[in-house]
Amino acid sequence: MSSLAGRLRRVFTAPPLATTKTAAEAIAPLPATSETPAQTIKRLSFNNSTLQEMVEQFKESSDSKRFRSRAKLYEKAVLKLATAKKFSFIEDILEHQKRYKEISTEAFAVRLIALYGKAGMFEHAHKLFDEMPKLNCDRTVMSFNALLSACVNSKKFDKIAGFFQELPASLGIAPDVVSHNIIVHAFCEMGSLDSALSVLDEMEKIGMEPDSITFNTLLYAFYQKGSYADGEKIWDLMKKKNVAPNVRSYNAKLGGLLSESRMSEAVELIDEMMTSGIKPDVFTLNFVMKGFCKAGNLEEAKRWYAEIAKNELPPIRATYMIIIPFLVEKGDFEMAAELCKVVFRRRWLIEPALLQQVVEGLVKESKIEEATELVELAKLKGKFQITLELPSDKK
Repeated sequence: MSSLAGRLRRVFTAPPLATTKTAAEAIAPLPATSETPAQTIKRLSFNNSTLQEMVEQFKESSDSKRFRSRAKLYEKAVLKLATAKKFSFIEDILEHQKRYKEISTEAFAVRLIALYGKAGMFEHAHKLFDEMPKLNCDRTVMSFNALLSACVNSKKFDKIAGFFQELPASLGIAPDVVSHNIIVHAFCEMGSLDSALSVLDEMEKIGMEPDSITFNTLLYAFYQKGSYADGEKIWDLMKKKNVAPNVRSYNAKLGGLLSESRMSEAVELIDEMMTSGIKPDVFTLNFVMKGFCKAGNLEEAKRWYAEIAKNELPPIRATYMIIIPFLVEKGDFEMAAELCKVVFRRRWLIEPALLQQVVEGLVKESKIEEATELVELAKLKGKFQITLELPSDKK
């Protein structure tokens, strides 16, 4: 462990590479009402009251054990507040949870540590970790891993080496596969791919076998940040270690192919997946659809969009944000308008400028009725906070 900790310290104390933050999934605030927790959960994504009111209602609803069991609801609320940079509100919600008996269970405390990490509030995550003994909550490798993850999510890479070297002995625990996977992820986030790969050697020294998560993390990094040839070496190593590739593995490889515009090989890879009994997911098909958009092939992009429904895969916003701009670029405004309606029905966010392009394209094709319908639908959806005008209205 000492050699790995030393490498961690050297790499993580270097200035981190720039990274792109993933936009948090937004949820609308919750009103102060006498709703049951179940009703509160149902309404949370659609209410338009203030963030402060949401916080107060969230705390009130937390009195319900059932509400406290909804981990995804906590995550949505915290990410919404983090996006709005309301960090004091996040602290208010999460510190409030310490009054409930679940705080003495490690799983609940770990959830709060993880949420602080995802909000970029590492100091609060660390403070809660240190407070766990006073809260009659045991600390095992699970909470240790949560603290490491909070470091990564908060981009506090300089903290990881010290924790990895010092905490296991003081807590009487041994880092597990999850711990090492977090270190691999951290190295990849830093762009230190050779160091990420070296973690496999450290695992081998202590008799620990890497799992699919280890390799998938490496595959995504090497295929995307290295080169396709580098990714193939990781793929071969994974096979050598008898770790079977899953859909995430294939998606990583697919991304590598598409980054080099190797479309025919990408399609062949999907055939290989299905022959191996691995069903493509929506991200697989998004990759291929995006590749054909990049190649300017409208018919193939539309075909792969249709494959998502054909395979009964759950739709996601990213699909529509890939194909709608491409349809506009290619002048297929009718299909673009139909997909905008899907976006409205699912209450997803969409750029007003993109909608305006669709409207103007319909008008140019004398499809005034369709354009007007799209404008009216947009106006009905208060959540979008947009006002579209027909080009004729601007005169």
